[in-house]
Amino acid sequence: MMDFGYGYMGGFGPIFMIIFWGLVIWGIVSLVRSGFGGGHACGHNHGGDAHEKSPLDILKERYAKGEIDQKEFEEKKKDLQ
Repeated sequence: MMDFGYGYMGGFGPIFMIIFWGLVIWGIVSLVRSGFGGGHACGHNHGGDAHEKSPLDILKERYAKGEIDQKEFEEKKKDLQ
């Protein structure tokens, strides 16, 4: 059988090799960027503590930022309790 110099895979060997090494490099880069399973690529938590805050804490923050006035703060505080 004559393969005209293409070898076992009929010329597809180099293509599969490039795909294989591309996947290996992609996997390594993905692991490094994710911090080896740490979650986010940039290394800090994006609002993970937002789920841990109580509604009263959020209300206090809004009042402290000036988003709501004292009257609205007191009304909403009564609604929450």
